[in-house]
Amino acid sequence: MPPIVGIDLGTTNSLVAYMKDGAPVCIPDERGRTLVPSVISVGEGGLELVGDLARGRRITAHDRTVFSVKRFMGRSLEDVRDELHLLPFGVRERGGLLQIRLLDREFTPQELSAFILRELKRRAEKHLGEEVGPAVITVPAYFNDAQRQATKAAGLIAGLKVLRIVNEPTAAALAYGLSNRDRGVVAVYDFGGGTFDISILRITDGVFHVLSTNGDTHLGGDDIDQALMDRLLPGVPEALRADACLLQALRQACERAKCDLSSAGEARVVVSMPGRAEIDLVVTRRQLEGVMRPVVERTRTACLAALKDAGLSASDVDEVLLVGGSTRIPMVRSLVAETFGCEPRCELDPDEVVALGAAVQADILAGKTRDMLLLDVTPLSLGIEGFGGVMNVLVPRNSTIPASVKEAFTTAADNQTAVVVHVLQGERELAAENRSLARFELPVDPLPSGLARVEVEFLIDADGILNVTARDLRTGRGQSVEVIPSHGLTEDEILGMVREGIEHGREDMEMRWLVEARTEADIVLNAARKAVTQARAAGVPEERLTRFTEQIGELARVRDGTDHGAIRGALKRFNAETEDLAAKIMDAAVKSALTGKSLSEA
Repeated sequence: MPPIVGIDLGTTNSLVAYMKDGAPVCIPDERGRTLVPSVISVGEGGLELVGDLARGRRITAHDRTVFSVKRFMGRSLEDVRDELHLLPFGVRERGGLLQIRLLDREFTPQELSAFILRELKRRAEKHLGEEVGPAVITVPAYFNDAQRQATKAAGLIAGLKVLRIVNEPTAAALAYGLSNRDRGVVAVYDFGGGTFDISILRITDGVFHVLSTNGDTHLGGDDIDQALMDRLLPGVPEALRADACLLQALRQACERAKCDLSSAGEARVVVSMPGRAEIDLVVTRRQLEGVMRPVVERTRTACLAALKDAGLSASDVDEVLLVGGSTRIPMVRSLVAETFGCEPRCELDPDEVVALGAAVQADILAGKTRDMLLLDVTPLSLGIEGFGGVMNVLVPRNSTIPASVKEAFTTAADNQTAVVVHVLQGERELAAENRSLARFELPVDPLPSGLARVEVEFLIDADGILNVTARDLRTGRGQSVEVIPSHGLTEDEILGMVREGIEHGREDMEMRWLVEARTEADIVLNAARKAVTQARAAGVPEERLTRFTEQIGELARVRDGTDHGAIRGALKRFNAETEDLAAKIMDAAVKSALTGKSLSEA
């Protein structure tokens, strides 16, 4: 059986993990880094750059670089309208699907997420030495059906067989090995880059039963960064506030300052770009806590709501687990301790814990771990529209899944020839106030009102994906639909994207290798040119530099070509041929610099 991996498709960073010697392990890249920044950029020749290569372009190529794409999954233009003014890239809706414009191309959020998933798949295959197909992907517990469908579609486009969609808080509990508890109540506080979840779980003899979930799919560390940026903008010259590149650099500087303030009392927000005025501001932890308090307090409200839904008080909770990079902030940890009355557990890396739990779930699905059972819940109520436009709930919020529910309905008017089954999701009483998931008609024989009997069945699988069947009990006629929300992709669209990925897979990889080789060559060339400049300034004789300068020129000429193999070969030769010469140049430069320093001080 091919290896099953666990994937945390995150707003800020994404990871992939697997089970090694009975324990979950996150898979690193060649430099030992487990995090893949969830950033995509359109690069040379239309190539999609992912991760660290793309993250560095958020400032220099902001109009063709997208971040936090998870926030757009399964959402409509109306859902995201309030945040469009914050984005450096264009967003519109076409054919019921969001389209994100990068240069002259448009992508759906599912396609962009698939680029990240392909990168994680590639990393896993390189590490494991074999092809990876089956995967478990995590989502926030509060993701609705549209968002879960979008995530599953992204996995399919990336060439993955998505075996299970798992709620992130449940994965965290698996990572902490809480199945070893005989019994107890656990709260999982998951505060990431773009989403917040709180889940209350009861554990009994290895069975994880999610009692309730709450949260916000649009609340996370990104909002803290934005709040800090808004706080600092008045200190930025007005002429610079319309500079899109500078604002992206300021946003990243605010994110770095936020991280620094988790361990320091103050931090500098510095933005220095060629040809632009420099920004250098100081922010204190007290200032940060002042602007982030409204954001963090929203998480407390969700925690109290989840406890109420579970029929529990804070004193009933035995343990609180921290998940997500934003839980590193001291103020967040203090709020959690204050809300639940106990110190939270944070011994596992909050960035890795969800991916580790996904790997444990993958192991369960592979049949290697048999002493655990996951019983998840629906994040929102599911039902159909009834007479008068009301919402008839069939599956209440926080119902355990998998689930199957049947209910009989009748006609409202004489001689109806069809009934409309309008599937809804939400907590409002009126159908118009809830999210529409699907709508279809079932033919019925014309009869007086109240005589027809139509049975509607809701079947929710372990991924939280809904199938709806309606059947005329008198004639036996029926109709079924797997709910594909209006903001999802059709099966044909998904398969078309899969075919495109296969057809262009080789040329895409060739372009990727070329960009990576050029990037490495640029790093070497910049370092070599800097060494020459420093050596000249230090008085190193020109005859020592001549051959070195020629070799730099030779490497630069090959770098501009389109053969990644030739660039790799040139890099290897350059490093081998210039190692001794570069060492001599640097030694001479250092000696000269030291001599100059002692004379000036004499």
